[in-house]
Amino acid sequence: MKKKIAIAVSGGVDSLVSAFLLKQQPHTELFGIHFTTGYESHPVDIPSLSRQLGLKILTVDLSRQFTRHVVDYFTTTYLSGKTPNPCIICNQTIKFGSLVSAAVQHGATHLATGHYARMKINDQGIPALYRGMDSIKEQSYFLAMLTANQLQKAIFPLGNMTKQEVVALARSHNLSPPEQKESQDICFIKESSFSDFIVTHTRKETFRPGPIVTPAGDTLGQHKGLHCYTVGQRRGLNCPGPAPYYVKKIDMENNRLVVGFKEDLLETHFKVKQVNWLLPTPLKSPITVEAKIRYSHKGETAQIRPCGSDGIAVEFNRPQNAVTPGQGAVFYMDDRVIGAGIIQ
Repeated sequence: MKKKIAIAVSGGVDSLVSAFLLKQQPHTELFGIHFTTGYESHPVDIPSLSRQLGLKILTVDLSRQFTRHVVDYFTTTYLSGKTPNPCIICNQTIKFGSLVSAAVQHGATHLATGHYARMKINDQGIPALYRGMDSIKEQSYFLAMLTANQLQKAIFPLGNMTKQEVVALARSHNLSPPEQKESQDICFIKESSFSDFIVTHTRKETFRPGPIVTPAGDTLGQHKGLHCYTVGQRRGLNCPGPAPYYVKKIDMENNRLVVGFKEDLLETHFKVKQVNWLLPTPLKSPITVEAKIRYSHKGETAQIRPCGSDGIAVEFNRPQNAVTPGQGAVFYMDDRVIGAGIIQ
C-alpha cells in the first residue's frame, strides 16, 4: 500500500535532508508540514523550502496547544520545585500529538521528523525504538515517552546517519536550510533567563526569598525565590565555603534551598512515575537496564522494579550526580528503549 507521509519541516538541515531522502523512496507520497508555536523570533522561509524540495508545505498554527501542553507545563513544574524537560513533552503532545492529527486530516498515514533515532517494526506491527547511530547527536531520550501507537505512525529517516553525513549530503545536493542555527533546548525562551520567563508567563509579581541551608539545617544565606534554581546548580548561590556549593534539593514546603558540596549530590536510589513502557507487557519483576537521567547523562547500569501501582524504583550500581525531579529517566537494554518516566 502506498504510504502518504507528512514530513515535519522546521527550516533546519535535519528536516530538510529528511525530506530529501524520503523523496527518493518509491511508492511514497510526500508533503511537508510546518507548525508555529507563537514563540518564534521570526517566521521560517517556507517558500524557499518548498522550492528546494519541490514539495507542497502546509503550515498549521499550534500556538494554543503549545502554550497549554508545553509552556504551561514547564512553568507549573518549575513552580512546584521540579525541573522539567519540555522537549520530551513537546514530542509527546505536540509533534506526535497535535501535529500528527493535523497531518492525518490531510491524508497522511505517517509523520516523519529529523530526529536522530531508529525504529523497527516487527511482523506483528509492534514498534521498537532504538538509539540513533550518531552517538553524540542521538535523540532517543527525547522520544522515549512516545507510546507504541504514536511510534507506529513515526518515521526517522536520519536514524542511521551521523550529523556530519547529513550536513555533507545537504552540501552535495545544494540544499540550503533557511535556519542555519541548531535548535536550542528550550525554544520558547529566547534571551531572558528561566526565572524571568516564569515571572512574565505566570504574571506572578513576587516570589518569596527564603533561607539557603545545608543538609544539616545550618543557614548559609538567602535565596531570591525557589523558581531561580535547579538541582545541581552552582551559579548564583553566593555562599562562601571551603568548596563550591551546589543545589541539592528544592524544599517548596518550607521555602528552603538545600545546598551541599559536590559529593552531597550523589544519589543511588530514586523513583519514577508516569511510566511509559515500550515492552509487550509492563514490568512485573526486577530487571537490569542502562538508565539515563538527563539528555547529557552517559547512562549507568541500574536495577529497576515495580513500586506501587504506577511507579518504578531505580537503584544505580554506582552513585550518580544530581538526580533531578521533573527530568525524564529513560531505560535501555543495549540500544533499545524499553521505557521511560518522570523522576520524582
